[in-house]
Amino acid sequence: MKISSLMIPDPITIAANASVSEAIELMKVNSIRHLPVVSGANKLEGFLTLADLKQGLIPSMVGDLSLRDLMIKEPITVAPEDDIETAAQLIYTHKISGMPVVKNDQLVGIITETDILRTFIDMMGILSATSRIDVLIGDQPKAFNKVLQIINANGGDIINVTMTAQKDRKRVYYFRLASCKTGRIKAALEKESFEVLAAMD
Repeated sequence: MKISSLMIPDPITIAANASVSEAIELMKVNSIRHLPVVSGANKLEGFLTLADLKQGLIPSMVGDLSLRDLMIKEPITVAPEDDIETAAQLIYTHKISGMPVVKNDQLVGIITETDILRTFIDMMGILSATSRIDVLIGDQPKAFNKVLQIINANGGDIINVTMTAQKDRKRVYYFRLASCKTGRIKAALEKESFEVLAAMD
């Protein structure tokens, strides 16, 4: 999945010569926490977060602190054609809450940790009516395929599958299913000697 399909296009921006109070008011009125700083040609000059602005509010009232002093001058950026995994890794690794999306030095969007979390929730089907069954499976491909066959044969419609990191040649697979009764599936798996750790209708 590409960042272009998830980013907020044409985000609200501010010029570097604006005041700190103007930036805070802009964030407040629009209920946003990130503010790209751009030049007249929409060239990215920097990046502001609400936390940065709050820290600089009082100093700016008693001195000549400007947005240029507070903004991140060389923010981490991504391109619209990058994969969403790239953005997730950067946000996690650098402990940031959002990033400008840039193409040919021009700001084209913004992506935040909320956008990525929403995508993950949608992909996992967490907010929709679903069922789940967690199975401990060995590292043999045939074992995984057999579990898939058992789930399908017993009325399970698989939406997605996630797994833990491998430990001791076994890993837990989490099967997200369309809403169903999981008792029959659980019984069929255990009959074939698979360990079912959880089954939720």
